[in-house]
Amino acid sequence: MNTPLRRLAAVVIVMFVALMGSATWVQYVQAPALNNDNRNVRTLYREFDHPRGPIVVGDKAVASSTPVDDSFGYLRSYADGPTYAPATGYFSVIYGASGIEKAMNTELNGTADSLFYSRVRDLITGKQPEGASVELTIVPAVQKAAWDALGSQTGAVVALDPRTGAILAMVSKPSYDPNQLASHDTAAVRQAWDTLNADPTHPLVNRAIAGDTYPPGSTFKIVTAAAALESGLTPDTPIAAPDQLPLPQSSAVLGNYGGESCSPTGAQTLADALRISCNTAFGQLGLNLGADALRKQAEAFGFDTPLQIPLRVTQSRFPPDGQIDPPQTAMSAIGQYDVRVTPLQVAMITATIADDGRRMAPYLVKAVRNQDLTVVDTTQPHSLGRAISSRTAAQLTAMMTEVVQSGTGTAAQIPGVAVAGKTGTAQTTSDAPPHAWFTAFAPADNPTVAVAVVVEHGGDLGNEATGGRIAAPIAKAVIQAALGARS
Repeated sequence: MNTPLRRLAAVVIVMFVALMGSATWVQYVQAPALNNDNRNVRTLYREFDHPRGPIVVGDKAVASSTPVDDSFGYLRSYADGPTYAPATGYFSVIYGASGIEKAMNTELNGTADSLFYSRVRDLITGKQPEGASVELTIVPAVQKAAWDALGSQTGAVVALDPRTGAILAMVSKPSYDPNQLASHDTAAVRQAWDTLNADPTHPLVNRAIAGDTYPPGSTFKIVTAAAALESGLTPDTPIAAPDQLPLPQSSAVLGNYGGESCSPTGAQTLADALRISCNTAFGQLGLNLGADALRKQAEAFGFDTPLQIPLRVTQSRFPPDGQIDPPQTAMSAIGQYDVRVTPLQVAMITATIADDGRRMAPYLVKAVRNQDLTVVDTTQPHSLGRAISSRTAAQLTAMMTEVVQSGTGTAAQIPGVAVAGKTGTAQTTSDAPPHAWFTAFAPADNPTVAVAVVVEHGGDLGNEATGGRIAAPIAKAVIQAALGARS
């Protein structure tokens, strides 16, 4: 072979290698990204050309697919759409998916590894492929009670089974109707999307677990009290409770709600301070304990830790080391300054106390079933560790029971049932009403439900709102529904 032919052969070989490399890169390396690209119409049609599995709550499908006579083949529809939207999310031909529709997409569309044998069986029998059903832990009666009790107010409600971590209710308001985004009328879907995203109340945000986190206000005093008990204090330990607390290294003064006095003597027991939610007592307690002890206890309850249920949960946070001085420590001890939480986190704190100090992992998916209803996957409850000792949990339970029996949480009383709870009224900005909080568990002697409620900016009561007045009755309704559903 002469030199020109050798050169030509080398060029051809290089071109073949480049062609094979390029094809391999596109078909193998880039395949997942190309398949998931929203502009890939064939992927979109493949997603819609067979039945997507239902999302089930109780014995009812709250999300399902029905055949339609268009190029997509199946339409996703949502029963009680706004009620369950924070959990289900949406499945849109234009905007993809959110919520469980996204987190459990491979199970719902039938491509999950756990469904491999079902796919093989369908291939052999010639049966049309179908997605699996995803069963949620939500209890319909508890979800409805939370939805109805929150009413038209902006906020969120989360209820847990403290023994397992199962989420019994997850409500966020204002909500939206996923059917508007699941429509095959693309013009209508775009209009609905633009309207929802332009809404200043942000209905697409699941306030129970994501979006902007909240200052917890006095509900955080549970964490401060836990740190105090873990350090060796008892509920009967006398602590300082002045009418006003001058904050060190500053000219600021911390007062009590409405300028009230917590004690005529300037001191009271730790239990009494929690019962009436004394700001100055807990501010001074925070100074005594120090920021490190508060942070350590908050982290033991789950602050600053990633969490998925399987929806991604925004981390609750306590100010990091080196970024908090004594005045800020005092304010953090009463749930202000830069302490931020999700309602789920507050419910987890309460559930941990209810479960003898063990922090159970919260979860929203109970089981996955294939087309013949065979269970292919279940969520096994598991502990994330011990946040407090059994002794501290028992002491906090008794103290929180007093809050409801004769303290700031009397609106949560249920005849014949001992309820353990804590109120919170969290300041936001000087020109806005505070957020109203309440968290509780019941029955106090054998807990089966823990709940957290936040009503943004005082809800219907505005500046007149407190956690005890506006949020406690909502929690009461949710607890009653949970106890009724399990009786």
